Amino acid sequence: MSNMQTLTKKQKEIFDFINTYTAENGIPPTIDEIRKNLNLKAVSTVHEHIASLREKGYLSKSDDTDRGMTPKKEIKSIIEIPIVGKIAAGQPIEAIEDAQDTISIINPAIKTAKDHYALRVVGDSMIDEGIFNGDIVVIKKQSVAENGQTVVAIIDDNQATLKKLYKEDKKIRLQPRNPDMKPLFRIDVEIRGVVVQVIRDIKLEEEAKPRKKSKHGFKTIDLFAGVGGIRTGFENAGFKTVFANDFDAPCKLTYDLNFGNSKLIVEDIRKIGIDDLPEFDFLLGGFPCQAFSIAGYRKGFDDPKNRGNLFFDIAKIIKAKNPEGFMLENVKNLKSHDGGNTFKVIEETLRELGYHVKSKVLNTMEYGNVPQNRERIYIVGFKNKDYSDKFNFPEPVKLTKKVTDLLEKNVPEKYYYNGKPLFEKLKKDVKEEGKVYQWRRQYVRENKSGVCPTLTANMGMGGHNVPIIKDKKGIRKLTPLECFRIQGFPKSYVLPNIADSSLYKQAGNSVSVPVIEAVAKKMMEAMM
Repeated sequence: MSNMQTLTKKQKEIFDFINTYTAENGIPPTIDEIRKNLNLKAVSTVHEHIASLREKGYLSKSDDTDRGMTPKKEIKSIIEIPIVGKIAAGQPIEAIEDAQDTISIINPAIKTAKDHYALRVVGDSMIDEGIFNGDIVVIKKQSVAENGQTVVAIIDDNQATLKKLYKEDKKIRLQPRNPDMKPLFRIDVEIRGVVVQVIRDIKLEEEAKPRKKSKHGFKTIDLFAGVGGIRTGFENAGFKTVFANDFDAPCKLTYDLNFGNSKLIVEDIRKIGIDDLPEFDFLLGGFPCQAFSIAGYRKGFDDPKNRGNLFFDIAKIIKAKNPEGFMLENVKNLKSHDGGNTFKVIEETLRELGYHVKSKVLNTMEYGNVPQNRERIYIVGFKNKDYSDKFNFPEPVKLTKKVTDLLEKNVPEKYYYNGKPLFEKLKKDVKEEGKVYQWRRQYVRENKSGVCPTLTANMGMGGHNVPIIKDKKGIRKLTPLECFRIQGFPKSYVLPNIADSSLYKQAGNSVSVPVIEAVAKKMMEAMM
């Protein structure tokens, strides 16, 4: 299955406009010129479309200028595929065929609309296959399928369902790709075709509804967004995200899989024009902490890679856009770095911009009811002094969840050390089931507090700090999904099919969602 060549009609309009404008003026248009000429509501929407066009190879990557986009090729012929009805990715539903709409696709493997049709997906039984409720699947008509192919099957007197097909002895297994759902077994199954393409978000992004309606209309921009942990917490508290940015490209796969609108713009924040940012009320950011943490050699503002100096880029945005406030997150050691001078500069900079600033170090296991020992500093600022006076950081909550409550039931063999060289070094010390240990390159460290140690970006990559547990089957490391759960991400949060090393890094670099949500709710309360 592929969706790399799919263009929405709006993306085609933008690409055509860039081509025409460039030919007539000798330079590409700015983001705002695109927005105005195509009557789009927000520059963030244009950023999202431009990012999609780059990913699909239609535009070259931008440079440091506002007009840094160059068309790379002409759009090939677009094929109109009829959408003939709905298909159940869950409990089978009556097959509906009523071709009242079409979907425009570009797919080199599909030369003609003949022998193809499209269906809207209803249900979530195929989420681990990357097929979600509301998606559109393009189907190649055929009456046979190979084992493991995702098929449209007609069962039980004209009931249609979308499942993976497996032939077993004298019966057929229709397997969902959702661990919470059971397979269907049938003797006779009518195959109507196989899935060849999945299309997500075919509606214009500017028309898409946010995941949760904002109570007061407070809009946020999600900077250094990672995989959306801060966004999740703030949207749960009633805020609305209008822009998201991060420099790490693999994060986009995870981020976009979980958010329907304001998808992740992958770009150096210093290359995004401040004037191109949408209007917002609060700036949110877990700005890079390597320059301040013990693990990052404590370079601070003098970091040669400019990771510490990114704070001043945040300050520039705040100064130019003058939002209602902000919430920044960083490592605990930010407050003590350089004898407190680093944090003093940060506070003074924010106060000189006209904000009332409060900060506090919160531990995930004390403020999020999540069994992880993770201390982070949270910096909250309001332009309005009354809001600041009313704002208080959340009170501690009792820790009731255990690490064992968050573990997967059926863990693949690849995560176990049984029979591997490291097993001999672990077996003497990793004795108690459910307790989290760490491999520190040369020795095993037992966590005596009964919770998981701080998850790090390099865990699971063969280095130190690898979280290890013992279960009924043996000794293993935590899976990526378990790490996301120990960061407090909801069960509805989906992980893409990418390398485990990327997922471990994303989990370790993220935030503890329940703590963020608790802070966001207190911010919302202060403004009510």
